[in-house]
Amino acid sequence: MARRTPSQLNMLLAVDKPVGCTSHDVVSQCRRALHERRVGHAGTLDPMASGVMVVGVGQATRLLGMLTLDTKSYVADISFGVETNTDDAEGEAVRTVPVVPELRDLAYARERLAAMLGPQMQVPPAFSAISVNGVRAYKSAREGNAVDLPPRPVEVYAADLIAVCGEGDTCVWTVAFSVSKGTYIRALARDLGRACDSAAHISALRRTASGVVSIGACHAVEELSPESAAGFALDPIAALGATRVDLPGNLADDLLCGRRIPIERALVDFDTAKAPFALVLDGGLKALARIEGGRFVMEHVFPQAIGGVR
Repeated sequence: MARRTPSQLNMLLAVDKPVGCTSHDVVSQCRRALHERRVGHAGTLDPMASGVMVVGVGQATRLLGMLTLDTKSYVADISFGVETNTDDAEGEAVRTVPVVPELRDLAYARERLAAMLGPQMQVPPAFSAISVNGVRAYKSAREGNAVDLPPRPVEVYAADLIAVCGEGDTCVWTVAFSVSKGTYIRALARDLGRACDSAAHISALRRTASGVVSIGACHAVEELSPESAAGFALDPIAALGATRVDLPGNLADDLLCGRRIPIERALVDFDTAKAPFALVLDGGLKALARIEGGRFVMEHVFPQAIGGVR
């Protein structure tokens, strides 16, 4: 079997996912643009959604499952009057309700949004990637099968009204949401419509932040290249919420071999209580470690250093 050649690029990268493509499509575009096969992503976005998507390249793909992207922020257009089977504009209408005048009242809108705040149990959309008995829910739903997904705990931290627009049979609330990881904005729109004795679905959705990564840190996918990517590399230590520990160059062999390294050989002072520890050599992330018996014990070692360390 041929060995995989080392990646030339090893970094976390934020890209601005366009509307109309899947998250997998974005990964494919990044592979072509960066000339790297080892690319993955954290946090799936629906095809109709745009915005922040974190991509791992090379050794950084190993970090994707460890990222502290627990809080997500979105700007959503919620259209009233119609509920769809997908809870967004791409689905088929399953319930239609006349748009009543109170839906255009700003005070009423703010009151209903305030009622959504806090911890709650949310039933995910039937058209979602959740597995039920080994089958994706959306696959069962597309085949016409009934999908019964159990409610899951989520939390809505903020739901701020930006605008109310539309006339006649159209009423759209534009809302800025901040939510916990795993929250479906489509499901929030569905439940909001029902709470207003109406029907609603998402007609536009943009993720503006994922954890510490904001839309301002994103690279346009269509303009991505190996040369431009370096300028948009995310700091992997900040993304992980880890503690940086700089090590002298003479410890490189010990680190790469996974040997335990005494704490006192680190170059800088740091809080030994704040795990995990990101071990840095020559400005690149080379390992993640824990402390045990006064020594760094390697948990993940990266043969090619992960860049972007600030």
